[in-house]
Amino acid sequence: MRENATEVTAAGIARLAGVGRAAVSNWRRRHADFPRPVGGTAASPSFALSDVEQWLRDQGKLAEVPLRERVWQEVAGHPAGAVQALVHTGCALLLVRDRPTAWLELTAASDERMAGLLPHAVDHVLTARLGPDASPGVPGPGLAATPSEAAGVHGTAAGVHGAAPGVHRTRAVPTPTEQALLPSLPLLRAAAQLAAEIGAGQTFEFLLGRHLDANPRQYTLTPPHLAELMADLAEPPKDAGRPASERPLRSVLDPAAGTGTLLRAVAGPAALYAQEADAELAALTALRLALGADGTHGSPPSPAVSPSPAASPSPAVRTLAVRTGDTLRADAFARLATDTVLCHPPFNDRNWGHDELAYDPRWEYGFPARVESELAWVQHALARLRDGGTAVLLMPPAAASRRSGRRIRADLLRRGALRAVIALPAGSAPPYGIPLHLWVLRRPTPGVRPGPDLLLADTAGLAASAGEAGGKAAGGGRDRLDWPVVRAAVLDAWRDRADLPGVSRVVPVVELLDDDVDLAPARYLPLPAAGGDARGLGEVRERLAETLRLTARLTPPPAAPAVPAHRPRTTVGELARGGALSLHTGNAAPGGPGPVLTEHDVLTGAHPTGTTPIDPAGTTPTDQAGTPLTGPPGTPPPDQAGTQPTGPQAPAPSPAPDDPVVLEPGDVVVPVLGGGTVVRVVGERDAGAALGRNLQLLRPDPTALDPWFLAGFLRGTANNRQASSYASTAARLDARRLQLPRLPLAEQRRYGERFRELAAFEDALRTAERLGGLLVQGMYDGLADGTVTPA
Repeated sequence: MRENATEVTAAGIARLAGVGRAAVSNWRRRHADFPRPVGGTAASPSFALSDVEQWLRDQGKLAEVPLRERVWQEVAGHPAGAVQALVHTGCALLLVRDRPTAWLELTAASDERMAGLLPHAVDHVLTARLGPDASPGVPGPGLAATPSEAAGVHGTAAGVHGAAPGVHRTRAVPTPTEQALLPSLPLLRAAAQLAAEIGAGQTFEFLLGRHLDANPRQYTLTPPHLAELMADLAEPPKDAGRPASERPLRSVLDPAAGTGTLLRAVAGPAALYAQEADAELAALTALRLALGADGTHGSPPSPAVSPSPAASPSPAVRTLAVRTGDTLRADAFARLATDTVLCHPPFNDRNWGHDELAYDPRWEYGFPARVESELAWVQHALARLRDGGTAVLLMPPAAASRRSGRRIRADLLRRGALRAVIALPAGSAPPYGIPLHLWVLRRPTPGVRPGPDLLLADTAGLAASAGEAGGKAAGGGRDRLDWPVVRAAVLDAWRDRADLPGVSRVVPVVELLDDDVDLAPARYLPLPAAGGDARGLGEVRERLAETLRLTARLTPPPAAPAVPAHRPRTTVGELARGGALSLHTGNAAPGGPGPVLTEHDVLTGAHPTGTTPIDPAGTTPTDQAGTPLTGPPGTPPPDQAGTQPTGPQAPAPSPAPDDPVVLEPGDVVVPVLGGGTVVRVVGERDAGAALGRNLQLLRPDPTALDPWFLAGFLRGTANNRQASSYASTAARLDARRLQLPRLPLAEQRRYGERFRELAAFEDALRTAERLGGLLVQGMYDGLADGTVTPA
């Protein structure tokens, strides 16, 4: 094995071969020729990637490693660590995109010569995108704006030089050396090949996303859908309806940039400024923003496919400045005044600089207590805005009500700086169990009378209503939110500033200035009673009665005893190897552009998250396939398309790794975790949604397997027990080990029809339970608030 070869762990081998980790452990025990560990520890050994690939090919367990998987394994096994590998890759991708001809010339040379020439070429594109690499203590020329750019940020961009001591004035991404780049050359060549297929920006997004997923506890992430909402809230009203390309240049600062998600959500031409305390994360963020500069949410296909002259920085981003340093203690942009500040600050930070910053001029609204780090970030954001500029911060709910911050909150209200407090449903962002708040602030303009009121909005009720409509239990959770509904409600409330019962209210400031100055929206926006008024409760009662009658009609007939049959059996794994079905694993998360079938949706029988049910009130129950339940057992549904097709149909081709798995009629979905016996057959209603995380999909060939027959036998309790393994906290189902009998297709369909009837009965019971709970709670609420009389 060559020195500094890429290494891979057992988990990486399992991903390459498409098996579980247990299979890799078995290979190591049973095959004497399995590659020996070359690093790692006894508990978590690592192996040479090239040796593993060759062994898998020799054993017939691997035909060809997908390119993106190969690139990721090169990153994960880099001798200098994944972060350094990502930095080198990002630099090379910038060169591939901005100077494709230079990159092609470099790749024609030997590795040693390429490593010697690459630093100069990389420095050229880094300087063009991020500014020269200044020496410590010297103002970074990359921060100085041209006269036109300075005018675009109100004449202040050139004033970002004079920062406090402790700020890293050097460029966030230093130019890598020849020695550092040499082990990375195979990775860089492979990454360039991937960029030719999907684009330089998307290549870096894929690799960075894999790294963040592999280290979930190391980073606090802002979900992209929430970042887009925050950017929209900060959008000037006059520009909200204009195309992004026609909006005027504005400056946007994120003082706690993290991975740069908030700045990536900014639409239209912008000067972007970011500061991050972690030097490694700042470098990744700078490269991410630079590679995404040619588009709001990514870059177009790489020009490496068709070489062209060196590209200049995109006009969409006129200035990009990313600096490293503790923002509160050592502000890199101390003299900058921007149009917008977007910030997801660290929460509950007792070491934010309380003792050192007692006399800091940023505390215009009061000196924050040691436990009020979030209010320090609020005042920092206001200090970095021009007059009339807007800041949107993600805040913990305690910041709106802690007594230690009441004086600062009162002054923010009196001076008109705080314009809205918006409560989000639990699950909108980490920590997912807490309903976080959005604070919208505006720097007061001298001579302009401050606003006399505050917008308070609470979307928790909307999340609960969406849960009832779709069959979800109320209570939030990141896989249970109907984010488009929440987003629309927040933007409407902010732009209209109107009172909407249970959702938003414009409260006069004088009503808020009591002893507590508690700004929690829930105090001023009580949720409406479940089921509405007496008339609404009557409608719920009628729907419940109708559903109970339907449940009675769907009740299965008495079970006929029989002698247990001993039939030949097979496993899902054997069927997959024989081509009778294909297996897929879900990776999609809610909040994207389309609906996602989540684990919670499967467990509760709900429609995919992000879709609108045909009957939000639940008047017409449907079975798991989305078929209306209108007849007794044995009555054919109006449309069984996809569940029992008549013609031959080959299984759909497998999607590329990390691409979402799109549901098709007849798919069978099984949760991975929990040890339960829940299975879902996809119907026309669910088709087109993406498969969520912690779900496995079985796509049967309808000429060989009936989907309802498959789903019914997979639900067997004994079947699930023998196919499950148990960890310290949960059971995990291995779908390949699930068993079912070998039966002719006609017999399968006979069983499948009975299983479909049982699923319809189960869904009717679920609907009756939901409506009954709504009626009971509505009666309690109505009697308590006087809208319903005891008589």
